[in-house]
Formats: sequence, C-alpha cells, structure tokens
Amino acid sequence: MSPNDQLDWITAERELIKALIAQDKPIFGACYGAQQLAKTLGYEISKAPYKEVGWAPVYLQTDTISGLPEKLLALHWHEEMFAIPDEAELLFSSDLVKNQGFVMDKIIGLQFHFEPEADDVREIVTNDAQYAESNNALQQTPAQILQTPVPAENKQIMFRLLDYLTAKREDDKK
Repeated sequence: MSPNDQLDWITAERELIKALIAQDKPIFGACYGAQQLAKTLGYEISKAPYKEVGWAPVYLQTDTISGLPEKLLALHWHEEMFAIPDEAELLFSSDLVKNQGFVMDKIIGLQFHFEPEADDVREIVTNDAQYAESNNALQQTPAQILQTPVPAENKQIMFRLLDYLTAKREDDKK
C-alpha cells in the first residue's frame, strides 16, 4: 500500500490530515502515516534506494527534540520514502535511507517504528512475513526479526516524541 495509490480512503485520510493541520493540532505519523503527512504537505513519496525490513539503527540528525539518544534501534517495514518538507528538519537517518524522520512545528513523521511491542511485532511478521523475505536489504528473515527483542528504551523515546508534540501545543496556549 502506498500514499500514491488512488483509493478513496487514502484521499479521505489526507483530507483529515489537512483539517488537523488547519486546526494547528499536533500530529504523529509512523511509516505509512509519515508518508501520508509528507504527501499531504505536497511532497513526493518515491521508491527508497533500499527496501528495509527488520531491525536496524537510526541516527539522530538534529537537536531540536532534547533527550533523544544519537543512535536507536528501530523496526523498519518499508520500501518507499518521503521527501523531507522544506519547512521541516531531518530528524533521523539510517545507514541505507537518509529520510527516516522529520520534525516540523507540531508534526513528527517517522519512516520506521518505535511504537510496537513484542506482540505487535509478532502480528506484523505473522501477517506479512513474505514481505520480509523478498529483496530485503537488511537481510533479516522473519524468524530473525522475531528473535530480536524490542528495545526497552523505545517506549521512552516514543513518550519523548509525544511529549515534545504536546509541549508545543501547550506553548501555543500561553
């Protein structure tokens, strides 16, 4: 599935994103959600130079959000990527795909996942194992993906990102 697909629900979701942006609401998007954010903002979604499926590090590219480590282990499940909006800052990059995250005022888009817990990873792999098996630059099998424990710090990183978004909202109320 791609934000470039011509399906009614995909277009409707972008209309919702436009409405939230117009209302100045904080928005977080992971993977497809980040692609939808970038597409809604008028930026291209294209084939990534590499299909990344499995666990791999991402590297912090800005100090805009304090308290984030320089290197984090994240779950990747994508072969498309977004262009970074002109108004945004590059937030994360990986070894294979530069555009892994962006931050723009009250919007954060991540090409990868910090949010899944072990049960979520199991469901993703169970329902989409064949995606990991074909042309995967990370060369991880579904079994290897499942054997990698979800880093405990990922939950705290997610909280930090969401705290940043809600703090931005609170700053605007002052």
